[in-house]
Amino acid sequence: MMNIPFGRVRFCDGISRRNFLKVGTFSFGAANLTLADIMRAEAAAKQDNNLPRTSHKAVINIFLGGGPPHQDMWEIKTEAPKEIRGEFNPIKTNVTGIQIGETFTRIAKMADKFAFLRSVVGAKGGHDAFQCTTGWPQQSLAPLGGRPSLGSAVMKLQGNVDPSVPPFIGMAEKTQHGPWSDPGQTGFLGSTFAPFRPSGPDMANMVLNAANKDHLPDRKKLLAGFDDMKREMDAAGGLRGADAHTARAFDVLTSSKLVEAMDLSKESQKTRDRYGDGKPYQFQYDGAPTVNEHLLMARRLVEAGARVVTLSYGRWDSHGKNFDLVRDHGAKLDQCLTALVEDLEVRGMLDDVTVIAWGEFGRTPQINNGAGRDHWPAVSCAIMAGGGMKTGQAIGSTERTGGYAKDRPVTFGDIFATLYRNLGLNPETTAINDPTGRPQHLTDGTALPELI
Repeated sequence: MMNIPFGRVRFCDGISRRNFLKVGTFSFGAANLTLADIMRAEAAAKQDNNLPRTSHKAVINIFLGGGPPHQDMWEIKTEAPKEIRGEFNPIKTNVTGIQIGETFTRIAKMADKFAFLRSVVGAKGGHDAFQCTTGWPQQSLAPLGGRPSLGSAVMKLQGNVDPSVPPFIGMAEKTQHGPWSDPGQTGFLGSTFAPFRPSGPDMANMVLNAANKDHLPDRKKLLAGFDDMKREMDAAGGLRGADAHTARAFDVLTSSKLVEAMDLSKESQKTRDRYGDGKPYQFQYDGAPTVNEHLLMARRLVEAGARVVTLSYGRWDSHGKNFDLVRDHGAKLDQCLTALVEDLEVRGMLDDVTVIAWGEFGRTPQINNGAGRDHWPAVSCAIMAGGGMKTGQAIGSTERTGGYAKDRPVTFGDIFATLYRNLGLNPETTAINDPTGRPQHLTDGTALPELI
């Protein structure tokens, strides 16, 4: 908790100050852990391995919670019977030979910037984000605490780019079906490596509890107040007397960099309009809203120093009105995803930032009586961009009904091996020791040679 009462407060050293900051537990998913404790643990972890730090590569992982219908997005089954084919037609893209669903007009015009994975296999059927954040089945290493997510592993292996910006940030909105808002679990690494959650208790810990907020009526004065407080504490020896990890924790809490990154008012209205806001929120029910602005915020967080940003976009569990849902969610995703990729390219970041959007499984070939598609773990899909990858291609395909992979099946492990590689980590040689001291590989897959 961070409390800032205003007015004069007398410290035990006899110094009176106008502002007093009390830093208590700062929840990075931990129950009773101070931020300084987290910094110490991170430093200890880094001493345990000699893995080199890489340049600032990053991943933006967009979870399409509920299971998007692969055969209505990236591979329209034109030859399938009517009860399977659905309502959408394929449209040409700017890459010869690649067609995608008619909902995604913007992506079609810049398909050379994307890779369409049409034959993702290995989904276990859970209505959760686990495989899309870790690359592993949920039961893997469960007795030891489970597999860590990509963000947690990267946080341990590569640490911070900037000491005042968490390397792993989870922006998933809270959902009634809780597993859809899972930003990535820490597994056997423990709570030290949990994501910072701007929409969760972490952000609440950065909110002022003021007896009289009129003393700092606007944001500029608030930041100035932080600066004054920091100078006063340092002048009194408070920071000099603290260990380096406590001082670093103080830097996170008093830095404006993270707050600035989440302040979309810093962007031009033109840029915000390109992303859109995703409103009105349709078909949300117990899932995530279609917050287009989260993709813009993800870009800003990466610019500020985040290595892995996860978010949950929409509620794709289309047991009914599947085609209406895809028209709504798909058109909104089409807008914000292309805006993100364009933005990254213009800013010279596209080769360093990998973007992926996918769900936990696919949908049935057969259309049900409610014009919906049901759960189908046999095959699913993903769309990727950036990361220095060879884009402008479709990888794999399904057979005539869209029910099974016909060629080039791609596993969750293969995708994660590609993500780790793009981050500068060798998935074949890099390992993290589990609590028993046994090294565990990051993934059981192989980076996709078509992309690298």
